[in-house]
Amino acid sequence: MSKETWDLIRRIANERNISIEILEEAVQSALISASKKMVDPEMEVVRADIDPKTGDYRVFARKMVVDHVENYALEISLPEARLYDVKARIGEPIEIDVTPTDFGRIAAQNAKQVITQRIREAEREMVFERYSNRIGELVSGTVQQYERGNVIVDIGYAEALLPFNEQSRGERYHYGDRIRAVILDVNQSSRDAQVILSRKTPDLVRKLFEQEVSEVRDGTVVIRGIAREPGKRSKIAVMSTNLDVDPVGACVGMKGSRVQMVVQELKGERIDIIPFSQDKAKFVMNSLKPAEVESVELDSAGKRATLVVKDDQLSLAIGKGGLNAKLASELTGVQVDIVSVSELEASERETRAMLASLPGVDHETVETLMSAGVFSYDDIVEYGLEGLTETAGLQPEMAAHVLDAAKSFVEGKETPAYLKSDGEAEN
Repeated sequence: MSKETWDLIRRIANERNISIEILEEAVQSALISASKKMVDPEMEVVRADIDPKTGDYRVFARKMVVDHVENYALEISLPEARLYDVKARIGEPIEIDVTPTDFGRIAAQNAKQVITQRIREAEREMVFERYSNRIGELVSGTVQQYERGNVIVDIGYAEALLPFNEQSRGERYHYGDRIRAVILDVNQSSRDAQVILSRKTPDLVRKLFEQEVSEVRDGTVVIRGIAREPGKRSKIAVMSTNLDVDPVGACVGMKGSRVQMVVQELKGERIDIIPFSQDKAKFVMNSLKPAEVESVELDSAGKRATLVVKDDQLSLAIGKGGLNAKLASELTGVQVDIVSVSELEASERETRAMLASLPGVDHETVETLMSAGVFSYDDIVEYGLEGLTETAGLQPEMAAHVLDAAKSFVEGKETPAYLKSDGEAEN
């Protein structure tokens, strides 16, 4: 092996970030493999030595020292053995030089395959070891190729894959583009180790804020939750561990500089930064921003909330295609129902008319029932006689009449007066 060839191997190791020791082992294995094709098939070729300065190499086989040689491939006489080692003794193995004077074409080809295979294995091992413990981290890379919707990204020590289903909606990539993405997984197969990236995960938003906002990096501002529709909108809930630091202001930055850096990286995706609150009602109210909420009412389980907004805020609160309400629900873990002030007033009028249609129920009793959480005939039936008397405060006799009438309306035996036509009402 020439010094030039050995220098080439060193360059390959440097270019592919492979340990030179690994390639030295690969070349040694290749020399042993190739030598076996040049000597007796039974001979036990065990070692190859290479001088890294000159590129010279020697190949050695093991033979047993015996009195009388019967198998020349595996045995050697004592006089001959002492030509290699003066301390050789009968019954002990000795290594002898069996370096071929010239490798044949097949042997050389075999050596090349061994080296190539080891390089691939080393690259696979290197990629897996380097990135398998970095899942969830943010990496930067350069777009190398765009094919069948998938993007190949050079991330320094490996070419990573950004699959189509992990790309943010509406983004387009071109050769040479610089992008940042989160390492989603590292898949190792018999052929290679594949780093999988994502620009769709909510963790991308989290990591970008960690990178752009020093208070998030040092833990002064904590991201408590993220809800995201990739390519369209994200909501991020933040809180401060320092009363002197405004978490929203820290993430927005001077004149919006910090949040704009994140928006630019996400190709214009809108970001709402929401102050987190342990008060769930307040948190739900905040989550609907930028819409202004008049009031919020949580159910007893804290799983559903009705939010009232002014009429001119309704479309803003719901968002295009219901996106603002959807993300608010995901961020808070609360099912959000949004009504406008006029819708609420109309609903309350209908509820009052419905309750007023019950026998013996006056305006004061209607307000009492509504204050107790009774808004439908079904609610009355569910409350039952005990609930109407103890919770709603009705007299037993009135409660019984109200309950009977509600049951009739629920079962369809009678039609409430407020639902009857004028003709039906007169009859």
